[in-house]
Amino acid sequence: MSTATERTSSLPRVAFASGIGSALEWYDFFIYGNAAAVAFNKLYFPNLDPATGTLLAFASFGIGFLARPLGGLFFGHFGDRLGRKNVLIATLLLVGGATFLVGCIPSYASIGVAAPLLLVAMRLVQGFGAGAEYGGAVIYAVEHAPAGRRGWFGSWSPMGVSLGTLLAAAVFAAVSTLPEPEFLTWGWRVPFWLSAVLVLIGLYLRMRLSESPVFERVKQRRDVLRTPIKHALKTQPRSFAVVIGARFAENGLGYLFPTWSISYLAGTLGYSRTDALLAVTIATCAQLVMVPVWSMLSDRIGRRPVYAGAAIFCALFAFPYFLLLDTKSTPLVLLAMAAAVGIGVAGMFGPQAAYFAELFGPRVRYSGFAVARELGSILAGGPAPAVASLLLAALGGAPWLVAGYMIVLAVITSVAVLAGPETYRTDMLAEPDPAR
Repeated sequence: MSTATERTSSLPRVAFASGIGSALEWYDFFIYGNAAAVAFNKLYFPNLDPATGTLLAFASFGIGFLARPLGGLFFGHFGDRLGRKNVLIATLLLVGGATFLVGCIPSYASIGVAAPLLLVAMRLVQGFGAGAEYGGAVIYAVEHAPAGRRGWFGSWSPMGVSLGTLLAAAVFAAVSTLPEPEFLTWGWRVPFWLSAVLVLIGLYLRMRLSESPVFERVKQRRDVLRTPIKHALKTQPRSFAVVIGARFAENGLGYLFPTWSISYLAGTLGYSRTDALLAVTIATCAQLVMVPVWSMLSDRIGRRPVYAGAAIFCALFAFPYFLLLDTKSTPLVLLAMAAAVGIGVAGMFGPQAAYFAELFGPRVRYSGFAVARELGSILAGGPAPAVASLLLAALGGAPWLVAGYMIVLAVITSVAVLAGPETYRTDMLAEPDPAR
């Protein structure tokens, strides 16, 4: 069998291996976000009033983002120096192991203040691994992609995100039907324990992969850098700025629409947990369908028009989104969430994978992608649920300050993407032109 045929035959395996890690990462974040909304305030912060307990639970969700740039820096360095494959195995084990252990942490009633401290520690471990998981998976897939199809191959990681969210929503919806005493005692733990299944599947797939062909070429040229992140910051600062700015709406709204909205629907509008999770499930199905559509469109017309267009849609849709939710009409709530996620978030999230990989040269791609993306996470997704909760409380439950916050995130992203270069026809082995 020829080398070209061998490479072609491995492409489906590359795509699945790329998506499975993202499925695990976002399975973790979704179940943690939901557990923070409905269980952690009672189990780990029980001596506070409900609003303050919920705020601290979401703060524990956000604290994991502090470790993500460090993880991106650490694993990105080795991904650029030693290769993509082994780093992807390490990050999968780190994220999956920490997720499983969250389900084992005793409550505050059992071990006192050690309980919330352990919760925060596991979030930091998850964040450290997740800081390089998504970027590495995307890079591995995009560096294998045939010409003109990098958007499509890059979309497998975002589709893995949707799949992980759907799996998490299904499992969490099932345990949410339990009576509250059983749910708070053991039911919420089951989704965390089930993450072990995704870890085993991911390990099986990733251990059978070969190294990225782009990295192999860099090694053959003896072009591996000693300190790739230093070189990236010195030679490609514009790429860092574009990635960080592009993350504001995609990452911030990616948590506000499907995760924080559960808290708003259940806590402010009086929806049951099951109905709120159903709305998120419908929205995530829309994202799963639309991510490859927007990604393939970006292969045809470019990354910037698709990405920036989706961000502008989010800005225009922020106030209508809450007006539709506040009707308390189930069809209108489903429509609002499906449009917000399927058009807005998916329109940014799909093209983003290939776009971020294309912004950096092959010698610094892992470090640059992972560190810049996770710095954006600290500013966008990490604080978003807590900021939204504060803004909601400031108006006594009215969501209009939250809608304004969404618009600010969307405007920042639109400006960053439109100020950046177009990359969909670049050579993945070439160094970026600073004059682009």
